[in-house]
Amino acid sequence: MAISLSQLLPRSALAFRGYNTTNLGRTPELLAVPAYQPILTSRLRRVAAVASDQLGRPVDLVRRVAERLPTGFEDYADAVALVYAVELGQLDLLRQVHGLDVAQAQMAYGYSLGEVVALAAAGATPEDEAIRAPLAMADDCAALAEGVTMGVVFSRTLALSEVEAHRLCADITSEGDGTIAVSAVLSPNTLIVLGQNGTLDRFRQAMSLLCPDRVYLRQNDSRWPPLHTPIVRQRSVPDRASVMIQSMRADASAAHPPVFSLVTGRMTASEPSLHELLRLWIDHPQRLWDAVCVTLASNVRSVIHVGPEPNLIPATFKRLKDNVLQQTSGNSVAGLSMRALKQLAGRPWLASIVPQRASLLRAPEVEQIILEDWLLENVPG
Repeated sequence: MAISLSQLLPRSALAFRGYNTTNLGRTPELLAVPAYQPILTSRLRRVAAVASDQLGRPVDLVRRVAERLPTGFEDYADAVALVYAVELGQLDLLRQVHGLDVAQAQMAYGYSLGEVVALAAAGATPEDEAIRAPLAMADDCAALAEGVTMGVVFSRTLALSEVEAHRLCADITSEGDGTIAVSAVLSPNTLIVLGQNGTLDRFRQAMSLLCPDRVYLRQNDSRWPPLHTPIVRQRSVPDRASVMIQSMRADASAAHPPVFSLVTGRMTASEPSLHELLRLWIDHPQRLWDAVCVTLASNVRSVIHVGPEPNLIPATFKRLKDNVLQQTSGNSVAGLSMRALKQLAGRPWLASIVPQRASLLRAPEVEQIILEDWLLENVPG
């Protein structure tokens, strides 16, 4: 049975993905649908024109999608343009083909590049201007990835001390042999750390400081631009981007739906300056967990994941859902019992915050919708 997005949309959160090692997703399938093809082609060409102008070279996103040409790290700027175009293109399809106004959604947020898309899609920034600074800085960010390694730091039981993680990174960085920093807070027991040279190994040796129980570090060998860390300051990326951003129209109060920022962990409408928020976006860690908590504390009933092959945000919600269900006696939160509450002790990181954030127990009840799948399942007859 098809999901009625028209009914879900007013109680939905739109979640926009960021750059990843794979960025095409099911976009070639969408482009092959006759009802979708002219609309998606128009968006791909529009963003490609902006990218070509900003980068000073031809960018052909339609060809890339039609011929299923993946984006590698050597063309990172093209990947930025592609993700931006596809996310806005999926919303174009909702509006123009399915008659759904995404402005009716309860809220929106995005991880990394996704936050820039969310602000543009909500009307807080001009669509053709918001992407210019990320594109202009793309080559430098990609170059800084040389020698940078990602580590996913986690505990299976206790919460990690974010304060100690930042302090440890600062101490290692002060040794003068490379910068390391927290790039994202995925949950109380999971952080993403990016480090230059051998700093990640030195972090691994001392990370037991982060919590009383065992701490694990899973290294990711893919190359990652060190956005959302001080590493980008080595090429003055934040200041150079800020000069571009300051002349762009930006008004968080105009955002429909309202946008929650993973930079500050607050609604953007409460920020004194959206321009300053966008500057901070470049070198400050992403607070995904704050967005999860805000989503579950509201009356949101579904999260609509926008973009090609979204994975990080859906996976975060799924892990929380699984953790909650493992501690319940039934298949839903309605089946929660005293016995199940006692079993929360098996996951102290979750148990320690449930009294303050009981809304986390709603995780199994909030529906997760992958928009590209929905669009393909609901092609007009």
